[in-house]
Amino acid sequence: QSLSGTGSCRLMAEFQQRFMPGCKVYITVPTWSNHHNIWRDAGCEQDTFRYYKESTRGLDLEGMLEDMQNAPDGSMFLLHACAHNPTGVDPTADEWRQISKVMKAKSHFAMFDMAYQGFASGDCERDAQAIRIFVEDGHKVGCAQSFAKNMGLYGQRIGAVSIMCDSKEEATNVESQLKVIARAMYSNPPLHGAALVATILGDDKLKAQWYVEVKEMADRIINMRTLLRDNLEKTGSTLPWKHVTEQIGMFCYSGMTGEQVDKLRTDHHIYMTRNGRISMAGVTSSTVERLAKAIHEVTK
Repeated sequence: QSLSGTGSCRLMAEFQQRFMPGCKVYITVPTWSNHHNIWRDAGCEQDTFRYYKESTRGLDLEGMLEDMQNAPDGSMFLLHACAHNPTGVDPTADEWRQISKVMKAKSHFAMFDMAYQGFASGDCERDAQAIRIFVEDGHKVGCAQSFAKNMGLYGQRIGAVSIMCDSKEEATNVESQLKVIARAMYSNPPLHGAALVATILGDDKLKAQWYVEVKEMADRIINMRTLLRDNLEKTGSTLPWKHVTEQIGMFCYSGMTGEQVDKLRTDHHIYMTRNGRISMAGVTSSTVERLAKAIHEVTK
């Protein structure tokens, strides 16, 4: 157990710095900005790899695989397990298999950040497919997991960091060292939120109910994507908006420039991060039409 997704990533970064000497971490372009802060403060050397293709507003698989091929053997790659933040662009199952194959050939270590399980497809099992593909291919992966969003426990800081090992003895040693790092950093994680998670996941009836409720949340977000795209197209916009519904998860990487985002704020009192990322969870049926008209005004 660790302090949600951020704490899990920080524990892994500290572990890498101590026990993976000379190993560089590669981070997607773009990514959640805190990833860079976490690995920087742990003293790890960083680099980036291609992920998002601006021209298609989709995955740059060719560039991604090329960068993985060119990275030194045994590098760490920080991968988003599902619902990539900020782009909402996820590889397909077949694309994950290609990525896994290249990383296996290069002996790279896959570190998955899983902050949105269930919020991508609405199916918690399906959203774990990337990790399962890597494990099936023989990788020993790491995973930083957060229950902040999918269990509504943001303020409780509940998460887990997992590292696959070759033996029980190795697992005992790794767990011991992770505890040593945590002890000096924050001592112990919270108890109350962890008890809630354990109760739900440990009870078949409650777990099934949770699956249904997570799907309801994901379906609402998917519906907001459809409504936003429909309303944008109704405004008469000549720009392509299919990426709004092709992307997945909580965020839509709209393609708007920083200047256009500034005009949304000053002219329409609509707020989002300056890279054009829209939090689809914040869009409602009563505001989606106004949002679409405002986006059209600043992009036409």
